Amino acid sequence: MNSEDPISETAKAVQEVAKTTGKAIDAGQKFGGFISRYVAGSIEQGMGIFEDKLKYMRWERQVRLMQRADQLLQEAGLREPTRAIPLKFAVPLLEAASLEDDDYLQDLWARLLVNAANEKSHVNLQRAYIAVLEQLTSFEAIILQKIYSLPYDQTRHDGVVVSSLPDSVEVGKDDGINRPEPTEHVKLALANLARLGCIVTGKSWGGGETFERVNPTLLGKSFVEACTLQIG
Repeated sequence: MNSEDPISETAKAVQEVAKTTGKAIDAGQKFGGFISRYVAGSIEQGMGIFEDKLKYMRWERQVRLMQRADQLLQEAGLREPTRAIPLKFAVPLLEAASLEDDDYLQDLWARLLVNAANEKSHVNLQRAYIAVLEQLTSFEAIILQKIYSLPYDQTRHDGVVVSSLPDSVEVGKDDGINRPEPTEHVKLALANLARLGCIVTGKSWGGGETFERVNPTLLGKSFVEACTLQIG
């Protein structure tokens, strides 16, 4: 029987699945043993504690997501969603939103969900919005919203002075004043926002990153709008 025989290929595929499943079971048992060392119980008890906690945490976050979405629907003047979300967007959005354990970020997920389900909103859900939100910390999200609280038509050209972040921002001015860069924590947040395409950082004459001023992007602007509840 040659290597391209479909039955042979199927058998190989089944063997690979069995190997993978076996590895997963072994890993689970090892982790159960690890937990049992700390709770003075059996491996089964250790795995049960871990699995029950995960289920409870997931359920708890799902309940909160549902409650927040219902509240936001009411704030938007809706009793029910008025637009169906395509499955290719709905599945990753709901999965990420229900796993999010930060309340601030989960609220952003809930707003994105409600806006996407509101036919009167101006939000056209994009996969990029989901990808960006999955990779943000709440600190980065707060910084991003502060940057986009300024008039986009002005800051897209003049930039945003971020030296005083996380407290405040201001529209850039060509006044010849050299402003200091923000703290290292803020710079790391800005670097990630730039990586995600939500802002553009400055460049030195030698091509290095500078952080005293940033510029907004169209993606960043539309993302922030998508995560801001649309009312009316």
